[in-house]
Amino acid sequence: MARWFCYLLECADGSLYTGITPALERRVRRHNDGSASKYTRARRPVRLVWAEPWPDRASASRREWHVKRLPRVAKRTLALRGAETR
Repeated sequence: MARWFCYLLECADGSLYTGITPALERRVRRHNDGSASKYTRARRPVRLVWAEPWPDRASASRREWHVKRLPRVAKRTLALRGAETR
């Protein structure tokens, strides 16, 4: 069964980036080497602050859609919850 992640990165400038991937560690490495996203390329280094597993791409995409629409303070709350589970 495929496993996808919805994730939240904190960029060097303090901004937050939301995305999905089936390979979380590899994707974070790609963000940091500048090959994953135009947005994060200019804001490196990035660090993973929150991730949530989903059973398939469709459900991860739906969650990404919802997270992207959250206000910044709600995204920060997700990041704090993610820090508590590490």
